[in-house]
Amino acid sequence: MISLLAEDLRHKAEWYGLPPSKRSLLRMWVSDGTTAQVLYRMMQYCQSHRLRPIAAILYRLNASISHAIIGRNAQFGPGLVILHSIGVVINSSVRAGSNLVIEHGVTIGAEKDRSPALGDNIYIGAGAKILGAVTIGSNVKIGANAVVTHDIPDNATAVGIPARIIRLHGKPVDSGVDVLQLLGTRT
Repeated sequence: MISLLAEDLRHKAEWYGLPPSKRSLLRMWVSDGTTAQVLYRMMQYCQSHRLRPIAAILYRLNASISHAIIGRNAQFGPGLVILHSIGVVINSSVRAGSNLVIEHGVTIGAEKDRSPALGDNIYIGAGAKILGAVTIGSNVKIGANAVVTHDIPDNATAVGIPARIIRLHGKPVDSGVDVLQLLGTRT
């Protein structure tokens, strides 16, 4: 748990453009969203070490103090960053890789009991919603207030309601182009 928290704080300092010094890490301890991160990591530790009553208390504490609801079985790799915790809602079945950055008001939720799976190095803008059994690739940016209900490939930027891909592999995507054809998944 301590090593995950340290990696989370290092990534948060990097996100803010700070060096990974002790002073920067100390500053990250008191920055917005860190309480939600710490309580989540503690809850996750308790949940996986058969301390479920304590995990339940930490879950409620996180909701009360930081206004973030993060399911007790949600799994995030190292480098989790919650920039502003108010309004964050994450389903218990969500799985994500390393270096996930979340703004305020983000929902990552289930639809028909199926939850999203997220890759590595993902940024989710304020108010964005990711719903259902979608797969979000690695190195993805999801814009503010986007509503994602379909898979997003690696190295993409998605915006809008419903979310559409506007950049792929660093290049703009013409709105008339079929993204799946670009990726070579359709013939």
